[in-house]
Amino acid sequence: MQHIMTGKVKEVYLVDDNTLEFAYTNNISVFDKIIPSQIPHKGETLCRTAKFWFRLLSENGIRNHYIDEPAPDRMRVKKVNVIRDYDKINTETVNYLIPLEIICRYYVAGSLLDRVKAGKITAEDLGFPKGHQVKYGEKLPRPYMEATTKLEATDRNLTDEEAKKIAGLTDAEYKEIMDTVLKVDEIIAKEAAKRKLIHCDGKKEFGYDENRNLIVVDTFGTLDEDRWWDADEYAKGNIVELSKEFVRQYYRETGYHAKLMAAREAGKPEPDIPALPQDVIDRVSKLYVDMYERITGEKF
Repeated sequence: MQHIMTGKVKEVYLVDDNTLEFAYTNNISVFDKIIPSQIPHKGETLCRTAKFWFRLLSENGIRNHYIDEPAPDRMRVKKVNVIRDYDKINTETVNYLIPLEIICRYYVAGSLLDRVKAGKITAEDLGFPKGHQVKYGEKLPRPYMEATTKLEATDRNLTDEEAKKIAGLTDAEYKEIMDTVLKVDEIIAKEAAKRKLIHCDGKKEFGYDENRNLIVVDTFGTLDEDRWWDADEYAKGNIVELSKEFVRQYYRETGYHAKLMAAREAGKPEPDIPALPQDVIDRVSKLYVDMYERITGEKF
């Protein structure tokens, strides 16, 4: 196999002209930064969780790129072309990675709340009445969906028109992507409810096969891509974070996140992200293993 790419959390190998192999590492990243700390068991739990969801998608007739499992921390998938020049993508292009990440939110949390506080998103944008005070943990009146860039150094929020333009999509194709996200999230929510979990939000990625059929690609439904809360605690008025959000909050509390965002806003060099202390590493590792078992209902 030929190594062709190092991602934030996985290595990518070319098996043959039509097949890639993903090798999941124990790296962890937040805010588009790879943390200089290894999280034991993280790669395997991420990979096995993703396989669990891909199998469910196939059972439900939703096309995806998953092929098979050569090892617990590896998966083989259908290869699609990565085209970094947006000008080379149009409505006739086939077999390519759609250069978008689609984020769908069901509750107020994370960067969504940051943007509300900053006045970049209003209560009305989210479906609330005018003048409503948006609060952390609130269930949204309707799913809030948006697209960001996938292949740029830092994810950038896009309007629907910008997303369609850079990804070579018609209005109908863009709608199909959004509808597919909702279908996938219905499957996730149904499984999550069985195990007293709330699926708050998550991101999906897509590609087109050689016949321009839409396929779900990369990884989803894990602690890296999605946010999870404990349903029983939420019913009591408590929000217990059960995802990588726990790590993001650590860097918010230490002040790193504020420094990073200030540098990005000012176009200045970004500060290096510090390593995690050992006690946080241990807690994060346990969280990934525990949540693998809870999300999938399988033993690690």
